[in-house]
Amino acid sequence: MGLYMREVVRGVARGRLAACATREMCTNIKKTPVKKDLSEPMAAAYKPGEVERGWYCWWEDRGFFRRTDAEEDFVMAFPPPNVTGSLHLGHALTCSIQDAIARWQQMQGRQVVFIPGADHAGIATQVVVERHLWDTQGKTKHDLGRQKFVNEVWKWKEEKGTMIFDQLRRLGASLDWDRAVFTMDVHMNEAVTEAFVRLYDAGLVYRKEALVNWCCSLQSAISDIEVDHLHLTGPTELTVPGYSKPVTFGKMYDFAYRLADSEEEVIVSTTRPETMLGDTAVMVHPEDPRYTHLHTRRLLHPLRRETIPVITDPVVDPEFGTGAVKVTPGHSHEDCQVGERHSLPFLSILDSSGKITNIVPEFEGLLRFEAREAVLSALSALGLYRGCRAHPMMVPRCSRTQDVIEPLLRPQWFVRCKELAKQASEAVQSGRLNLVPQLHRRAWHSWLDNITDWCVSRQLWWGHRIPVYHITAADGREVWVAAGSEEDARRKAVEKEGIPLASIISTLQEEDVLDTWFSSGLFPFASLGWPSQGRGETTPDLARFYPTTLVETGHDILFFWVARMVMLGLNLTGRLPFETVLLHGLLCDGGGHKMSKSRGNVIDPLDVINGASLEVLCERVEGSLNAEEVLTGIRRNFPTGIPECGADALRFTLCSTNFKNQLLNIDVTRMEQNKFFGNKIWQTVRFLLSALDKVADLGVSRASPVQESHRLQQLGLMDRWIMSHLAALVTTADNTFKAYDLHVVTKAFTTFWHNQLCDVYLESMKAVLRDGTEAERDAALQTLWTCIDTGLRLVAPFMPYLAEELYQRLPRQHGRQQSVMQCSYPLPKEFEGLRDLRVEEGVEALLEVASALRTLKTSYGIFHNRVNGTVVSSDGVLRNILTDNLQTLTTLGRMKEVKVQEGSSHSSFHSACAVSTISSATTVYLHLQGVVDPKVEVARLTKKLMKLERDERKVVKMVTSPGYLERSPPHVQLAHHTKLKSIRTEMEKVRALIHSLEDL
Repeated sequence: MGLYMREVVRGVARGRLAACATREMCTNIKKTPVKKDLSEPMAAAYKPGEVERGWYCWWEDRGFFRRTDAEEDFVMAFPPPNVTGSLHLGHALTCSIQDAIARWQQMQGRQVVFIPGADHAGIATQVVVERHLWDTQGKTKHDLGRQKFVNEVWKWKEEKGTMIFDQLRRLGASLDWDRAVFTMDVHMNEAVTEAFVRLYDAGLVYRKEALVNWCCSLQSAISDIEVDHLHLTGPTELTVPGYSKPVTFGKMYDFAYRLADSEEEVIVSTTRPETMLGDTAVMVHPEDPRYTHLHTRRLLHPLRRETIPVITDPVVDPEFGTGAVKVTPGHSHEDCQVGERHSLPFLSILDSSGKITNIVPEFEGLLRFEAREAVLSALSALGLYRGCRAHPMMVPRCSRTQDVIEPLLRPQWFVRCKELAKQASEAVQSGRLNLVPQLHRRAWHSWLDNITDWCVSRQLWWGHRIPVYHITAADGREVWVAAGSEEDARRKAVEKEGIPLASIISTLQEEDVLDTWFSSGLFPFASLGWPSQGRGETTPDLARFYPTTLVETGHDILFFWVARMVMLGLNLTGRLPFETVLLHGLLCDGGGHKMSKSRGNVIDPLDVINGASLEVLCERVEGSLNAEEVLTGIRRNFPTGIPECGADALRFTLCSTNFKNQLLNIDVTRMEQNKFFGNKIWQTVRFLLSALDKVADLGVSRASPVQESHRLQQLGLMDRWIMSHLAALVTTADNTFKAYDLHVVTKAFTTFWHNQLCDVYLESMKAVLRDGTEAERDAALQTLWTCIDTGLRLVAPFMPYLAEELYQRLPRQHGRQQSVMQCSYPLPKEFEGLRDLRVEEGVEALLEVASALRTLKTSYGIFHNRVNGTVVSSDGVLRNILTDNLQTLTTLGRMKEVKVQEGSSHSSFHSACAVSTISSATTVYLHLQGVVDPKVEVARLTKKLMKLERDERKVVKMVTSPGYLERSPPHVQLAHHTKLKSIRTEMEKVRALIHSLEDL
């Protein structure tokens, strides 16, 4: 089994496991899913696998992904992934962003049409199936023939094609599966044919011989996005398909051309000496004095035995190399332009498989890199080879086969793009099409203003066969006609070309298929029924849902996909295919390095969801290229493997990045932290349910929002404080969701739940539940219930599984929805009047005092609550707040008792106290008498001070050493001085503590 195939099989195996996991999580996919049984008490801790089991199929079965009673629509298509692929982190990022937006839109009351799709992925799929055939049957596609091979691809697609959909289900994507589209299904094929024929008939499609990115392994042209550029710094051996030994790249070769009528020579340099077989000129700068006497002279091509001209062109850099450049118009994109400017011959030295043509008979049939050695030997024999040297270079390689790409002249079909691009550029310029973030507008206009025609033909068997027919007439006329069938082609030949039907002797369809991006470019409207409406038939979906609302994708395919959707949509439907383009950046690891298999830093989203041990991660690499290098990277990046985090933590993490940035740093640690945050949410609900169980007189039926006016009057200070922050959170979520700043929503939610709800409000609430009146307990529980109910609705777009599970466990209220998906997303108007800045300021002051008490305790090593404190303040407002909320202050300060007294911060107090000055008006005292042993504490702190003094001496010695300023970069010096300042500040604090203890 080939190395590439091993990776494919491993990917498929992981995909199957994910699909099985999805089916398991749906309980039994063949039966009508029943609602998850939550009669058992909540588990002691959050377990993602248990929580995520069962909900998806219940959502799907109940039709929660389709809302039909809404007046407004929100329409979005998921960028169709490769049908034979498996979920990668880029898919997971797109899915997380899109699904969060889709769920939010649905909770806003809109009908969401979230369209799933799969791309037939011409090259990728054909490569996989070809290698599968060879590994399993020992046959090539040519052994089978075109139709049987295509049948094999369909068979592969039917077996493996649902894998990616199952993985998207596992991630929780709320896609409308009844609308799923495959870019090779019958309707899409009709749409592709209709689109191509319309473009052809409008004069926007033509055929010509042109230079293309040619993959000799595939024997097909490929698009720019399918070309990887490998940067080499010097001589490097690379494995090339079809060669038994590695081929060396990263060298510059020099050889000489002699003048046809003298022994004078011109030396040229090249990294591809085999291409000199196709040289048709040598080019110099017109003002280079070294070659002025050679203008219009001719050189002898030593291997073709014919002459070529010396031409002049200002594009030549006289300072580079010898200042003379060989020109091979048939095998270089740059030389092609030179050849067109100077009317040079275009010679093709390679056939489609990468073998030398009969351009020079003695080299005919050699593979291109075998010919390299043969050409160098021949030049040496003629005394023209001048040697080679190391040279950095970029090697273009096919992303699918790793073959080295050759620019090759081939007859191809092109779409004229100038006018299409002009319309697409104007759409953004006029504001009709919105790019988010707007920083991409400049690149959009630059690319479209300088666009070249689009090569849409591919020399493959799998894909949409180009609907053009070559018609030959008896009188020798040959024409190309675009049509939906042979019959239509002949009819068009008669009507448009004037060829009598009886004289047509052959009608042959083009063998090539269309670029995959062509069918993908039709997706927004073809997925909704186009072109039926264009033929006069009614298509409700197209009429209602097109144009779509939003497309979200990576900025790396802004031009390959988004721009082409816009160009084709405008031309074929007369309307933009969507209103807004939302673009995310490229994923990197936590250190900012691009994710790549060779680095061993690739994060498989299924591993994040399910967990994977280091052993399992390493097993997948065995037998692959550069295995040791990859294993080293994996052990460095995932020393203990990848912990099980669940889909919710993965989604929340991806949405927590500012995905509008160009590069996005992601690491597993953050995903694990967000799993722990999920546990924080879980424990909060457990706390509420436990408290409700203990308060018998607060029945389930009485759980209701505190926004109700009669309840607002019963709220205490801390209740009003947390509700004020909840109102602020809802406003933030509403505003930033509208701007697609999802990371701001997640950060605000995390801050609220973790820092305000759990760290402060829950802690203060414990004392209320223990010692408060019935009315105070009732108010606190209703407040907490409201915070949790609102919070679950706020986080549901990001953590749908956890939100659903906990929503179902909350006490029922009248009119409650079946699912959190059916709930309304919290809106600012629901919390109108609850934001109270005076309350927030008052509680912040209380929290500052409580924090000062806790800090004093920690400074003296006191970790119990059996200690008293006193707050002395001349600020009457603060004293009133503290006095009215002594219980809260005592609880949050973790004290036994706290007293509040009027006085100045300068007034003397009990000598056996630790002191902390909060402001000119307020001082906090911690009573230490009988709480700490002064001798023990002084000894501990003295030991700490000695260590700090050692650290200080070490840093001082470093920064004062000879040559330090010269050899240390500024950022290192800054770090050292910051560290020294921190040490000295800590030393002062410790000395003060020792001094205070000595007075006890």
